Amino acid sequence: MNPMSARSRAASPPAYRLLRPLLFRLDPEQIHGWTLRALRLAGGSAVGRRWLRKAFDAQQEFRVEAFGLSFRNPLGLAAGFDKEAEAVRELACLGFGHIEVGTVTPLPQPGNPRPRVFRLIEDEALVNRMGFPSTGAESMRKRLRQLPAQRDFVIGVNLGKARSTPLEESARDYVALLRELYLYGDYFAINVSSPNTPGLRQLQSRPSLEALLASLQRERADLARRSGVARPLLVKLAPDLTWEELDEALAALQAYEVAGVIATNTTLERRRLHSSRAAEQGGLSGKPLLERSTAVVDYIYRHTQGRLPIVAAGGVMSAQDALEKLQAGACLVQFFTGLVYQGPGLARRILNGLAADG
Repeated sequence: MNPMSARSRAASPPAYRLLRPLLFRLDPEQIHGWTLRALRLAGGSAVGRRWLRKAFDAQQEFRVEAFGLSFRNPLGLAAGFDKEAEAVRELACLGFGHIEVGTVTPLPQPGNPRPRVFRLIEDEALVNRMGFPSTGAESMRKRLRQLPAQRDFVIGVNLGKARSTPLEESARDYVALLRELYLYGDYFAINVSSPNTPGLRQLQSRPSLEALLASLQRERADLARRSGVARPLLVKLAPDLTWEELDEALAALQAYEVAGVIATNTTLERRRLHSSRAAEQGGLSGKPLLERSTAVVDYIYRHTQGRLPIVAAGGVMSAQDALEKLQAGACLVQFFTGLVYQGPGLARRILNGLAADG
């Protein structure tokens, strides 16, 4: 076995292992809100952010150039953790090279009724049926405007349609979001793959995806011309597509020259789970998604002959997991559920593991 593999698969640090059972007694969404507030408190000043970096950042760079942007390392925080861009600078101090905020919708919407997040502890997984709760694009714009223009991390913005918008009018929502937030994100991820908004995944079909991308690329070209800044568009796909469906989606992405693809969103698959919560409706994330999401990354890389940059997401809990995504063809790796189970030092442990692997 690779020595890095053994170290990287080690359990989370003792302090977090002791704290985790206490945290897991409480509602997941409530704890998540407290975590963001605690981060804002700890990193609310330059001194606090320096402390966070010293405590959690690997303090080494693995520079990556992808879709016209420069990333200080290949690790990113997946969309869904900081839905409202409330603690972007503080989260970046945990060692991430990029933070993807959202999903944001044009107008405020509450999302699905609570409870809507469930821990599958035996499986190191989460099920969520959040349904894009959002305070809306205007609120997101105000928060992003407050961030410094000069920063050492990249900001992605994950865009989604409103629940009330008819599927055939979805492009209107995505275009409005791009127009509202264009100057404040470094890249934009088009979320057509969440399982928690009725009908949304139908937008991954080739005809629907081509119609959506045609509208978005026209708007992007106009915004780039007027602002002098070209922002890349990425599309986030589901892991549950068949290979034939994935072929069709990739054909649309390449035809409309998107800058990259995020593989993958959460899954509806429920095989080989052990938790009593396994039957909860919603998207499954975490360790059970690892194998399938990596297989999708590998497939996309081979199918496109490496011409379409891939951001890998799904099941990353260790440096070995991240390395497998990179070896499969990804240029960047995101995680979210790994933080819940492995604690805030996960990015540093992954980067140290990657450095040890050479």
